Amino acid sequence: MKNKNIKTAALSFVIRSSPFGQVALLWSIYEGQPKVFRVLISTPNVSAKHRVVTLFPDSQNAACSEIDAIADDIERFFSGEDIQFSLEIVRMDLCTEFQQEILRAEHGIPRGAVSTYQRIARHVGRPRGARVVGNALATNPFPLIIPCHRAIRTDLTIGGYQGDNKMKQTLLQMEGIDFDKTGHVITKNFVY
Repeated sequence: MKNKNIKTAALSFVIRSSPFGQVALLWSIYEGQPKVFRVLISTPNVSAKHRVVTLFPDSQNAACSEIDAIADDIERFFSGEDIQFSLEIVRMDLCTEFQQEILRAEHGIPRGAVSTYQRIARHVGRPRGARVVGNALATNPFPLIIPCHRAIRTDLTIGGYQGDNKMKQTLLQMEGIDFDKTGHVITKNFVY
């Protein structure tokens, strides 16, 4: 993410539990509205709260009704509900124009469907850009809100994920995507 004069002292965070560990929403007031600055998910070795404290040491644990509603929706998402997050709740302006384009394309993949890095690259006019699409999604500042777990490799393996590959596979299975015994995605429901 580009740093556009973000002061970490102005950041607040909310922590919620998930089946995969903590999820942290970092947020601040931007243009008079609370907006999500970053979503941090736990990895097998590092909790989201530890990442918040390490990366944003001046942030404060605080909430407001709008951010609580987003956090509630994330919990509902983990319980299996089909939640459609609005891009209006996140600070897309902190991403490069290219990453915004990729994140918008990824946001357009509905629950129960997947796309490949290559298909997304073609969709945004970069037919040889699968690797840069993968890199843009690997640094997605808003995982879960922008469901980057729905992008897979062209060979139908799942690729990487900020949480870990087990989390990515579980999220896809929760959304109705099947896998064969070798870990390849089985679906005909592709976007782009």
